Amino acid sequence: MSQTESAFANAHPTEQDIAVSIRGVSKNYGAVEALKDMSLDFPRGQLTSLLGPSGCGKTTLLKIIAGLLKHDSGEIIVNGKNVTGPGPNRAFVFQDFALLPWATVMRNVAFGLELRGVPRSEREDKAEKYIKGVGLAGFENAYPHELSGGMRQRVGLARALSVDANVLLLDEPFSAVDEQTRRKFQEDLLSLVANEKKTFIFVTHSIEEAVYCSDQIALLLPRPSRVHEMIRPQIDRSKGVDNIPREPEYLDIVDQIWASLRAYVE
Repeated sequence: MSQTESAFANAHPTEQDIAVSIRGVSKNYGAVEALKDMSLDFPRGQLTSLLGPSGCGKTTLLKIIAGLLKHDSGEIIVNGKNVTGPGPNRAFVFQDFALLPWATVMRNVAFGLELRGVPRSEREDKAEKYIKGVGLAGFENAYPHELSGGMRQRVGLARALSVDANVLLLDEPFSAVDEQTRRKFQEDLLSLVANEKKTFIFVTHSIEEAVYCSDQIALLLPRPSRVHEMIRPQIDRSKGVDNIPREPEYLDIVDQIWASLRAYVE
């Protein structure tokens, strides 16, 4: 694996600050090598984006971390323990929402807790907290078909937060919404990272989104996927999503990433 360190990097996190470790992970689909000897660390309490061209294994890696997909070799370590399947320390936010169409917002958000046997009053109290937290207060009794795409994605995010997992895995969660909603989601996501103290692993195709939202960006190259570069943006996000894209530091990192990726974009 070829891995270089960006000029925009902070010091490496210490071992106790690592929430998720990928160690020599490989995954084949028949004769196709999707991942080969992949190694990567995800710092605790931070947001790491997986960024790269289509088909580079971003979603495959995310599903392996979630325990939804078996890897062929290597280790996935979450909070010091090997991953052998799905577990309560990880929650997945799907690109296509994956909501229960026959269930209200309240029941969708509380569903993971319901499966765990949490009493109804307790799970609904927790679900209500996160429904409000993602901006859906007042829609507790609405059904998915009554919501916009952006609202349905908020339900999926609230459901992931409500199960109180340490690690949240987000597979292009903003890809189906318009640009205005996407910008609001990005700001909301940064607030969640700051307030929830969880580890977020975020798949995106957008260089700009990765630079704006991430503490760390893992730049992946096409099959067999490997880490080409680790980038840790140094950006003052207090200026907001409308102003940061005009900042020289932001533009420099976007240009750096595009220079690394352009040879692999068809």
